[in-house]
Amino acid sequence: MKKYLFCVVAVLAVMFALTACGKDNGTDKQTPAAEATPTVVETTPIAEATPKDNVDVTPSATPTEDVTPTPEATPTAAPTQAVEKNGDIVILFTSDVHCGVDQGFGYAGLSVIRDYLETKGDEVILVDDGDSIQGEPLGTMTRGEVIISLMNQMGYRVAIPGNHEFDYGMEQFLALTKKADFPYVSCNFNYKGELVFDPYVILELAGKKVAFVGVTTPQTLTTSTPGYFMDEKKEYVYGFLQDSTGEGVYNAVQSAVDAARAEGAEYVVVMGHLGNEAECIPWTYADVISHTNGIDAFLDAHSHDRDTVKVKNKDGAEVSRTACGTKLEGVGWCRIAADGKISTGLYTWTNSVSLPEMFGIENEMSRAVDDAFSVLDSKLNEVVAKSDVALTINDPVLVDDDGKPIRMIRRAETNLGDWVTDAYRAQSGADIAFVNGGGIRANLPEGNLTLGNILSVHPYGNYLCVVEVTGQQILDALEWGARVAPGENGGFLQVSGLSYEIDCSAASPCVGDEYGMFVKIEGARRVRNVLVGGEPIDPKKTYTLAGHNYMLLEKGDGFTMFEGAKLLQNCVKLDNQVLIDYVLDSLGGVIGEEYKNPYGQGRIVITDPAE
Repeated sequence: MKKYLFCVVAVLAVMFALTACGKDNGTDKQTPAAEATPTVVETTPIAEATPKDNVDVTPSATPTEDVTPTPEATPTAAPTQAVEKNGDIVILFTSDVHCGVDQGFGYAGLSVIRDYLETKGDEVILVDDGDSIQGEPLGTMTRGEVIISLMNQMGYRVAIPGNHEFDYGMEQFLALTKKADFPYVSCNFNYKGELVFDPYVILELAGKKVAFVGVTTPQTLTTSTPGYFMDEKKEYVYGFLQDSTGEGVYNAVQSAVDAARAEGAEYVVVMGHLGNEAECIPWTYADVISHTNGIDAFLDAHSHDRDTVKVKNKDGAEVSRTACGTKLEGVGWCRIAADGKISTGLYTWTNSVSLPEMFGIENEMSRAVDDAFSVLDSKLNEVVAKSDVALTINDPVLVDDDGKPIRMIRRAETNLGDWVTDAYRAQSGADIAFVNGGGIRANLPEGNLTLGNILSVHPYGNYLCVVEVTGQQILDALEWGARVAPGENGGFLQVSGLSYEIDCSAASPCVGDEYGMFVKIEGARRVRNVLVGGEPIDPKKTYTLAGHNYMLLEKGDGFTMFEGAKLLQNCVKLDNQVLIDYVLDSLGGVIGEEYKNPYGQGRIVITDPAE
């Protein structure tokens, strides 16, 4: 029998500690407490990307509530008979969990939310919008298998691939999909032009047919390892219907929506891993919605935001788009009421302590998660180094409208970026080291550092490599990495042995192809005053460059300028081992005061003379 004691405790947590954004306009029936008595707060729809064709993107009213706890509330016993269904469908969705199954709500808290809604008479299903299997040691050390097992136990009904589903290689991802008890759907992921998965699935829920269409950003080709999408001749055989106009993706979504309608779907929900980042244009959620029709709701992922916005489709009708952040800090919901009205919103939990830990939730999923971690705990908790300072991926001062720290590692220098690149340079003996900001994933705290801490910084399992390149190749790489600054870019370069300036008043001269790969430079450069070892870089001189195989050998993030470079060290050491060995071999086991400034050591200067 389910432990409703813990269920009710978590419901109390939902009532007074989490926020539920979005208004349920379905019926006059009683709705879950987390959706009642809303007050309006502001949301920011697209911070960096401007949708194509002047799409009208306006923030929707985002209700929230702040309910005072009721200490004298007494948990109720489990019901003795089945709850009468009210005809409402609630689609709970997660995205960008990145193996954080014990963080935020955790799978244990997610289970409680589902159980609670079911006690209100709702028919509830759970879906995932991608990037679930990678991002923490729990996934890295099991190549995603333990995450799929937990998703099976959690009862997911549909999932789509995010860009990081492919990080363990194509063969491993496809093997994992066969172990999943739920289908993966995608209308644009293809092998030699043929879809790998069904473009949609139709589920009968509360007597209604609901279609779920999947779509994944073509940016995946560069934000995962490009080589995984190629054959032995280094030619692309897997793709996402990418082109410079976006029409391939728009047409694929429209075709799937139309086919689902023709098959009898009464409602069409798009599950997207598209996001709002500038580098994702022309494939942002706003681009896709504005070029299609027939979509009832858009559940989105990829950019880790928590925005609920209204976007006009090509017919001028508004479509609600909702995203739910990362690491289970948010759980999205889409309610299809018995009378056909559709509403979307978000439950949020942003405390540093997870909901299951704070309220001592014990249920089937808490035990499953505990069992998964117990296998790895002894190894992950091994202390391997110490730090006298905190190293960060975030701005130490700036926060967004929700009070959440703003990520800095993909747009500016940080002390963690300095430390990581110093490790690559010291361990390799190279003149210069580059690491893409998107490959540095987690903060390091002050104090003892465990293997788990280090693995969280570098969860991908890449390898240290060294190539010989010209100064011109270095200049092209810096330009490519800075092409959307001051906007975020996973390919933004953290550096060691080198310093440079970015003039953000100038337009980027970078030209890329339809796959998001660097092609050439046309026009005046924004990157200036590049110094190597304190001396101006010589475009004709050769330098040794350290980094990881993802970028230097496999063109990750579109860095094609290193193709054909002389390989001096080939995959000599795992990326996380590079970090551990640097502390032990070069720093005496302690990260010291030289890394104290969270904004780094002045290696990257960003200017805008026009301001």
